[in-house]
Amino acid sequence: MLKSTLRGLAGLALLLGALSAAAEKKIVKIDGSSTVYPITEAVAEEFMKANRDTQVTVGISGTGGGFKKFCRGETDISDASRPILRKEMDACLEAGIQYYELPVAFDALTVMINPKNTWAETMTVAELKKIWEPAAQGNVTKWSQVRAGWPEKPLKLYGAGSDSGTFDYFTEAIVGKAKSSRGDYTASEDDNVLVQGIASDETALGYFGFAYYEENADKLKAVAVDGGKGGVLPSMETVKDGTYQPLSRPIFIYVSKKAARKPEVKAFVDFYLQNAAALVEEVKYIPLPANEYAAIAERFQKGPTGTAFGGKSEIGVKVGDLLNRRPKL
Repeated sequence: MLKSTLRGLAGLALLLGALSAAAEKKIVKIDGSSTVYPITEAVAEEFMKANRDTQVTVGISGTGGGFKKFCRGETDISDASRPILRKEMDACLEAGIQYYELPVAFDALTVMINPKNTWAETMTVAELKKIWEPAAQGNVTKWSQVRAGWPEKPLKLYGAGSDSGTFDYFTEAIVGKAKSSRGDYTASEDDNVLVQGIASDETALGYFGFAYYEENADKLKAVAVDGGKGGVLPSMETVKDGTYQPLSRPIFIYVSKKAARKPEVKAFVDFYLQNAAALVEEVKYIPLPANEYAAIAERFQKGPTGTAFGGKSEIGVKVGDLLNRRPKL
């Protein structure tokens, strides 16, 4: 009887110890861009291996959706595939949330077709605008309407959802105005949904981040985009040398200043910037120069907070341009 009681007490002690450990586990909350997600998720996995007392959660609600949560104080860090916009800055200001804007990589926003498509391997910005502008809705529905000589086949479109920074950037770069787009297309903040749609339809065309193309290059074909100097395919080289335009863009994490006072958040961001160069390349994005990560880490340590983009997205920012930018309060 005594032994049974002692075993019961020992088991209860173990259970209480486990519950106490679980209760003490620190949490870092992140949400936002599906484009930045592969980088942040890779960093989170490596960080948690070395910091088993911390749980890092990474959501995908799109850049806009992520900023809504961030400016309500619901997350510590927001992944963003574009700079913070004025309305989001105002929401954060109203809530008393200051933030560090930290560039972590470059992306080549990639236009995609099905591998069986042999006619649209190069497209001009004007042709892409003809497809995606609001006036095209219900009117430009066949490939033959885009360029003479292209087949009389239906045009099935896949693209980012309206809460996505990719949607904002693509529409501004191609149509000329952020969020200006036809609405009759398959939209999703989950890029894997778009991959499957394009991969299964010979007549499909869509767009999303470079990493998702690289990961699925056996099922998809990238379009060479002609911005006026001939078609250029997306790659690390064409982003670094500035020739893949206008669809190269910097991508970011935004860190709440208040959250950064928590040791687990500070440790995670420090780890992110120390390991970004290797992990960014591992998940098929374009890393910044190694010395720039050190400068960004110093910015996180000492400030200032704020954005270097004045509340608006900018098209055609190159790697060299980005490195000269510093946030303003």
